[in-house]
Amino acid sequence: MAEAVIVGIAGKIVAYLGPQALENVGKLWGVKQELEVLKDSVSTLQAVLAHAEEQYHQSPQIKFWVDKLKEAFYDAQDVLEEFNIEDMRLELRGHNEMMKEVRTFFSSSNQLAFKMKMSYKLRAVRVRIDAIKADKGFHLDERPEREWRKREETHSFIREGNIIGRDEDKKVVMEFVLDSDVQENVSILPIVGIGGLGKTALAQCVYNDNIISKHFNLKMWVCVSDDFDIKKIVKNMIACAKTKEPTEVAMERLQSELRGEIDGKRYLLILDDVWNVERETWLSLKTLLLGGAGGSKILITTRLTSVAKITGTASPHLLKGLDESASLELLMQMACCKEEEIQDPDMLAIGKDIVKECSGVPLAIRTIGSLLFKKSKHEWLQFKEKELLDVSQREHGIISILKLSYDHLPSHLKQCFAFCSLFPKDYEIKKQTLVDLWMAEGFIQPSNRSPHLEDIAHGYFMDLLWSNFFQDFQKDEETCKMHDRCMI
Repeated sequence: MAEAVIVGIAGKIVAYLGPQALENVGKLWGVKQELEVLKDSVSTLQAVLAHAEEQYHQSPQIKFWVDKLKEAFYDAQDVLEEFNIEDMRLELRGHNEMMKEVRTFFSSSNQLAFKMKMSYKLRAVRVRIDAIKADKGFHLDERPEREWRKREETHSFIREGNIIGRDEDKKVVMEFVLDSDVQENVSILPIVGIGGLGKTALAQCVYNDNIISKHFNLKMWVCVSDDFDIKKIVKNMIACAKTKEPTEVAMERLQSELRGEIDGKRYLLILDDVWNVERETWLSLKTLLLGGAGGSKILITTRLTSVAKITGTASPHLLKGLDESASLELLMQMACCKEEEIQDPDMLAIGKDIVKECSGVPLAIRTIGSLLFKKSKHEWLQFKEKELLDVSQREHGIISILKLSYDHLPSHLKQCFAFCSLFPKDYEIKKQTLVDLWMAEGFIQPSNRSPHLEDIAHGYFMDLLWSNFFQDFQKDEETCKMHDRCMI
């Protein structure tokens, strides 16, 4: 996860080179101008490193460039640390003039030698960073359309038999959707979980239930995906409501047409696959939706707790992985096993070993089930022993889809999560230990909302927990484990 680490290093360098450090260190050693140029270079690179994160594993050229830059950033950090150490020694000298070794070390000749040495080191690392920056023969400010990164548009239809192990989840969501004893005209429930858990399938299952169809005057399904474009969302809602594309193009006319369709009606709206959305943008859309009759409901599927916090009027429904029984049933269904194979103890034992590696993620189970389609028991065994660990690396495979959740984390959470890779698989991690280590590494960004770094770090932990990067969280002991699929 070098791509997350480098963003953290860049942030630490820029933070160190604040106005006070530039003034104090720069003037003391006569290197203020070099420090300012270094800060400008690193700050400029910060703007493109977020895009480099997304492309790091897809482009060998970008990976090589980022790795070179990371080494240079580490060297820059070392140079700045040397300045720090000398400042501490100067302070020590001021407190204890009787220390002969310190007085000798800080003779004018030694200070001059240090100044010359550090000036050369600083200039060398700054020139090196500038050279790497200039060597960028690609456009990191552009986001290429990578095949794995494209999101297919979802739809509302699903056959009841296609969803396995979600009876309890469906019951909870149905109770929310059918509840008319609410204060708000429009209530909103986010369904949150990592990629591949079946959030869309659950929403489809609820949307197509006969009871739901009878309960609501109007149902609308909108696939949002990466681009939270209000105009596009409104047009899609109108198309669902009127079963034809709107002819209007001006937003003023579109919003009027939408309100004409939904005002006074009890409606159900699904906003599927919502990623980042600014609160003000959401409130602009929400204003258009509040005219529905009492009992109107909105379901939002998302991987991000930040979306749930901004949009939900109810506590989010956190989707978990399937249990072993449901996982095995789904695997057998996808592999189209015959009845005698489903009853075969050896086949079932192999299947159980396979689904254990899937951590209850339906997408992972479906992917593997498709690979085992109508294969023999011997081929299943070979797959378990030889190919199972490699399946995640296949194009359009499990890891490429689950990685989307990581890609959409803000940089400060990426580096905190990347740090967790130091822990072995199934290791029970104490929340407080993580918080302390993150603070010691300088990963915690100060916030105006909370002056205490420890409180902010606890917030980081909860953000990662809510995003399903941690599992088996024990509230009393405040321990957790890394999610199995995140250890790949």
